Amino acid sequence: MGYQWAMSRSVLIVGAGPGGLATAMLLAKAGLRVTVLEKQPKVGGRTSSIEADGYRFDLGPTFFLYPQILEEIFTTAGRDLHREVPMKRLDPQYRLIFGAGGELVCTSDVERMVAEIAKLAPADAPHFRRFMTYNRAKLEKFAPCLQSPFLSWKDLLQARLLAVLPYLKPWKSLHAELAGYFRDPRLQLAFTFQSKYLGMSPFQCPSLFSILSFLEYEHGVWHPIGGCNALSRAMARVATELGATIQLDAPVEEILFEGRRAVGVRTAQGEQRADAVVVNADFGHAMKTLVPDRLRRRWTDATLARKRFSCSTFMLYLGVEGRYDQLAHHNIYVAKDYRRNLDEIENQHVLTEDPSFYVENPSRTDDTMAPPGHSALYVLLPVSHQHPNIDWGRERDRYRAVAMRQLAKLGLTDLERRIRFERIVTPAEWENKVGIYRGATFNLAHNLGQMLHLRPRNRFEEFDRMYLVGGGTHPGSGLPVIFESARITSRLLLGDLGHAG
Repeated sequence: MGYQWAMSRSVLIVGAGPGGLATAMLLAKAGLRVTVLEKQPKVGGRTSSIEADGYRFDLGPTFFLYPQILEEIFTTAGRDLHREVPMKRLDPQYRLIFGAGGELVCTSDVERMVAEIAKLAPADAPHFRRFMTYNRAKLEKFAPCLQSPFLSWKDLLQARLLAVLPYLKPWKSLHAELAGYFRDPRLQLAFTFQSKYLGMSPFQCPSLFSILSFLEYEHGVWHPIGGCNALSRAMARVATELGATIQLDAPVEEILFEGRRAVGVRTAQGEQRADAVVVNADFGHAMKTLVPDRLRRRWTDATLARKRFSCSTFMLYLGVEGRYDQLAHHNIYVAKDYRRNLDEIENQHVLTEDPSFYVENPSRTDDTMAPPGHSALYVLLPVSHQHPNIDWGRERDRYRAVAMRQLAKLGLTDLERRIRFERIVTPAEWENKVGIYRGATFNLAHNLGQMLHLRPRNRFEEFDRMYLVGGGTHPGSGLPVIFESARITSRLLLGDLGHAG
C-alpha cells in the first residue's frame, strides 16, 4: 500500500546541487517519482568540477567536514558512503601562514596540536583542551536545532532550543568568544577563520559558530578521492539507481502555480507537473528569475535587496607542471591586517592589496587530480560580492596579478612559467554564469536576523507544496548543514504528502 501510494506521487527538484541530490536520494528511496532538472551539463552545482587537459578541480567546496550526516543519508538509501566514495582523513588538516609572522600546522591529534600552539604562544597552549570540551557540549546541545525545521517563531520555544540558550550568547561575536580562550591574536584567527565557510567575518559572525572549528578537530577534515565533486557524482548515481530521473542541460524557466500552490515547472521543452516542487537553485536568483515578484509576499525583490549576503570569491584554477610538495593539502594565508581586509570586503566593498587567500594542493594526497608530475592548484581570494564599487571587467587581470604576488609568499615564485591550464572565476561570473544572487557564493549571511525561522523556510512559507533545500534555507550553507537541510525538507515533504514511513 505504501509503495503504491508513493509511486502515484511525483516530485520535481530544481537543481542538482548537493542538497537537491541528497533530497533525490531520500525521496526516491521512499518510492516517490523524482525528476531532477539541472541547467548545467553536469551535476553538482557549486560542488561540481572543472576538468581539462588531465587536471581536475573542485569548482567550489574543497573542505569536507563532519561526514556523519552524509553517511546516514547513504545508509538510509541502503548504501555505504565510504564504499561509494573513498575518502582520506587529512593529517595535518591544513597549514595556516600568518602575514603577521609565524605559522600553525593544524592537526586533530590533541597532544600534537597543543605542542604546535605552544610554538606560537606557550601560555595559550593549555586552553585548547578547554575550547574542545566546551564546544563538544555546545554542539551536543545545538545539534537537535540543526536537525529540526523552524517554520515559525513558536519553534523558538521548543525545549531543545531553550537548552542551548546558555551557549548562544547573541551579544558576542565569534572573535570575542575565541578571545576568551586565546590571548594571541594569531590563535584567535586560527579558530575563527572558519566563519569564511559561511562567507562572514569572525567580527560579525555569531559566537555559536565556534562549533565549526571544533568540528574540524573532533571529526577531521576529509578529502574525497577525486575531490568533493565525487560526492555529487556518487549521489547522482545512487539516486538514479533508486529510480530518480536526472535531466541535464534542462534549465527551468518558470515555476508554475495554481493560486498559491506550486504545481510544476516550465522548461524550453514544455511544462512538467508534479505533486510538489523542491527548489535547490540559489535562493535569491531563483526568486528573481523563476517566481514573478507580484506573487511573492515575504521574499519580494525589494526585501531581497535589503538582506545581508555573504562575500564572494575570486578564483584561480591552475594546472601546473611540477609538484609543490612543500605545500600542505590545504594552505591558508591570513593577511597581516586581517580586520582591515575583512572591512574592505564586507563594508567598503573595495579590493584589498594584501588579501588573505587559500590554496588547495590536492595532488599531495590524490594522484587523480592532475597528470603524473603535475599539480592542480585551487586558489581562492575572498572578495566583496557584486557591488558598483568594483568593475570586474576592468579588475579581472589586475587582481590576477595581485593573486600571483600573494602566492609568491608561499614560495611559489616560479609559478607563472609552469602554468599549463588556467581558468579564472570572478564574482561577476558567479552571478551571470553560475546563477548566484550578487555572486554571493556562500548565500544569505548567517547573522542572527537571518537564521532559524528568519531564514527562508524548508517548507517554503510563500506557497503550498513548494520546498527549499540548500544553503539559502535552514540550517544554512556548508556541505554538512546542506545535507541536513535535505533530511529536514524530505521529512516535511513526505509528511505533507501523507507518507506513513
